[in-house]
Amino acid sequence: MNVSAEAVTRKFKIETSTAKKLEEKIINLQLHVENLNVFIDTDVAIISGLAYDQATREKVVLVVGNSNGIATVHDYLTVENQEPVAQFYTVRSGDTLGKIAEVYYGNAMNYSFIFDANKPMLNHPNKIYPGQVLRIPA
Repeated sequence: MNVSAEAVTRKFKIETSTAKKLEEKIINLQLHVENLNVFIDTDVAIISGLAYDQATREKVVLVVGNSNGIATVHDYLTVENQEPVAQFYTVRSGDTLGKIAEVYYGNAMNYSFIFDANKPMLNHPNKIYPGQVLRIPA
């Protein structure tokens, strides 16, 4: 298959535009990453920079990974202030934060831990959707 230079240029411009939009989204969510760089190649995102802490790193990965058209995220972020790594959970149909909290913490009322760990990407505890990946803090 012969791909024209014009098609390659168009693909590069789209990927560059998508990467810049993701960088802007991360900045607008006030996730602090020095020297943030997002690079897109087809459906793969590559992220680098210095995240303030592990929670910020994980949130940046989730913002990019939960974006339309991104299938894989390669995380090359480093962390300034180390802390425990969270688990990740992919939301299934019928899930609520309470049901997820029951599984991870043994108490549905601890849903606020999950909600708080996923701010500012989540703005309401009842607005999660199947396929979305959430941080589950220790």
